[in-house]
Amino acid sequence: MTESLHIVCPHCGGVNRVPADKLHSQPVCGKCRKNLFDAHPVELNSGNFAQHINRNDIPVLVDFWAPWCGPCRMMAPAFVQAAAQLEPQMRLAKLNTEEAQELGARYNIRSIPTLALFAGGREIARQAGAMDTGGIVRWARSKA
Repeated sequence: MTESLHIVCPHCGGVNRVPADKLHSQPVCGKCRKNLFDAHPVELNSGNFAQHINRNDIPVLVDFWAPWCGPCRMMAPAFVQAAAQLEPQMRLAKLNTEEAQELGARYNIRSIPTLALFAGGREIARQAGAMDTGGIVRWARSKA
């Protein structure tokens, strides 16, 4: 029997059970019927952060950023390109630390951009500083 994974929908937040061998088959959400993976990072906020970190059975790579940060803006296209390469084995997400300051403080984010990799609801790796697409992909795969 195939193992099922819980995958949080990036659109409605619904938790879906997806057979592991069907992750590459463009699964759709049972609640909103949208694709569970669309090669774009999920926008996280104070309201949906815990759901995505705690309920996804795949690793979640979070880009802690701010709109005033030049290196953050420079890295944004690379992060989108990394999502296209890392999904569906990993969920990529962005958290604006200006809008969710309490989460930035809780995770002790001292410089941005900072990438934090979460698995099983806890942080397992962290990297500060801007990276290109290849650097993001290599780092994430080496830590997952």
